[in-house]
Amino acid sequence: MTPSTPPLPREIQVEVTGACNLRCRMCLVRYRPALDRQSAGLSLEAFKHLVDGLPELSVVTLQGLGEPLLAPHLVEMVEHAAARGCRVGFNTNATLLTRRRAERLVRAGLGWLHVSVDGATAATYESIRDGARFERVAAHVRDLVDVTRVLGAGRPELSLVFVAMRRNVRELPALVRLTREWGVGRLRVQNLSHSFSDTDPAGSYQEIRDFAAREALWDDGEDAAPVFAEARRLATELGVDLRLPRLAQAPPPAAGEPGCDWPWRSAYVTHLGTVQPCCMLMGGDRAILGDLSEASFPEIWDGTAYREFRAALLTPAPPDVCRGCAMYRRVF
Repeated sequence: MTPSTPPLPREIQVEVTGACNLRCRMCLVRYRPALDRQSAGLSLEAFKHLVDGLPELSVVTLQGLGEPLLAPHLVEMVEHAAARGCRVGFNTNATLLTRRRAERLVRAGLGWLHVSVDGATAATYESIRDGARFERVAAHVRDLVDVTRVLGAGRPELSLVFVAMRRNVRELPALVRLTREWGVGRLRVQNLSHSFSDTDPAGSYQEIRDFAAREALWDDGEDAAPVFAEARRLATELGVDLRLPRLAQAPPPAAGEPGCDWPWRSAYVTHLGTVQPCCMLMGGDRAILGDLSEASFPEIWDGTAYREFRAALLTPAPPDVCRGCAMYRRVF
């Protein structure tokens, strides 16, 4: 792999809104002022212009720091991307996923949906997903499963997503059972996305940096490994497709190979129209590679900032923002 400009991406992730109705403990949204639903939403025109400018686009992810169901034009965005022949989906907290909304999204062509469920009990889940109600989310998941069956759509491909932390990891086996009970076939387990070790310990990222230091499971296999093993056993027994992350950092990449290939195959566009290499860095002021109000996406993709970012990823000294990334360290 070389730092030269690759073809325009076939995948793209778009933050359709920066607003959220929850204040989850592992999310930067909790530690920033709340954003208004209307002013923090990406316009439908900007979305169409972006995706229509990528002729080979095949996968569109409609998520960022905000809750996608708060995006004013979410259904229209799904319809537009699906009509282009793209596989489109997003991650949601599902608190706003009423049966009517589920029906509209399925009819619009939603290809996949990931629902965040970070505990198998109301007490644990609600202590993490501040503002959510466990039983409401459970009911919404069951309704979506039923809507998919009634409409005979065969989609969206539905998964539960569990962010594993010290405070909730022991509930993972029980969540495997709930996944089966709710009629969902897949459970994706991931670590926290970033350590924020590149930030000032006393700066604006201090709170989320401290949270990650307390809660992250990477390099803590002694406690989590038996839980993962039991979850894997149950998943096999119950027929749940379980994805588990590594608990220890992988060996560094070989010379000339990047620790992450995201900047060669995809990009992340915020609701403000700024372009970043990925969503994992979590923070609109970090690693900005361009602004769609100043240049087109192809110009940004082929620009100096992107070229320099890719080149650094091919060296033993990657960009500082990548060093604490769980995906770069291969523990996501």
